[in-house]
Amino acid sequence: MGLLVRKKLDTVFKHILDAVFPASCLKCSEPINTPGNLCAKCWPTITFLSKPCCAICGYPFEFDGGQDLQCGNCLRTPPPFHQARSVLKYDAHSRDMILGFKHADQTDRGPPFATWMYRAAPELVDHCNFICPVPLHPFRLIKRRFNQSALLANELSKLSSRPTIPDLLNRIRHTKSQGALSAMARHKNVSGAFRVTSRHTSIVRNARILLVDDVYTTGATVEACSNSLLTAGAQQVDVLTFCRVVRTTNLAI
Repeated sequence: MGLLVRKKLDTVFKHILDAVFPASCLKCSEPINTPGNLCAKCWPTITFLSKPCCAICGYPFEFDGGQDLQCGNCLRTPPPFHQARSVLKYDAHSRDMILGFKHADQTDRGPPFATWMYRAAPELVDHCNFICPVPLHPFRLIKRRFNQSALLANELSKLSSRPTIPDLLNRIRHTKSQGALSAMARHKNVSGAFRVTSRHTSIVRNARILLVDDVYTTGATVEACSNSLLTAGAQQVDVLTFCRVVRTTNLAI
């Protein structure tokens, strides 16, 4: 089959799929013209995160105090990672969108979410040696059937041509859910819960690694993962998440 014929068939097949399964808003599922997007009603409700922000963790600031400004948390206790960035604020408006992807098998949201992540921080993706998803414990993976962070990492790899290693990190301890825990309890809960897989230790040394997760809450999970990677010899770890919790107490200093 010639290339031209194959392209025409692909186009016809796409039109058929679009007719049977029309594009829908990622938040409310109403029909839209452009796949992987939000409708005109939902778009204004989502808070996208951008500069000005903390130079380290990406916490958003109301005013621009300079490119090297850090938030109070990062100044008091510098995180192990080099930089962290997120696409949007986790709140009542974005909650259902991310929970649908995470818990309701709406894995078709992975590609558009990853596209937004790449647009939010292309320098973190393009400058890494490889991409590493935050792992799930095997028990939780069996229950959920997929790792949402691995799906995002895989889509980022397709967009950037940076390789992803899904099993670079292992979750060696079955920790309880972080949802109802305080910030201090979250850090204690995941401390020592991750380890670099033995067959990958050699490639971690001196590597720049992009750690990918769906939600940045207190930073406990990505900090624990970063510590494991750095202990194994990584040169630098950056973090990219789809959304993050924004608390009003994390003031700039």
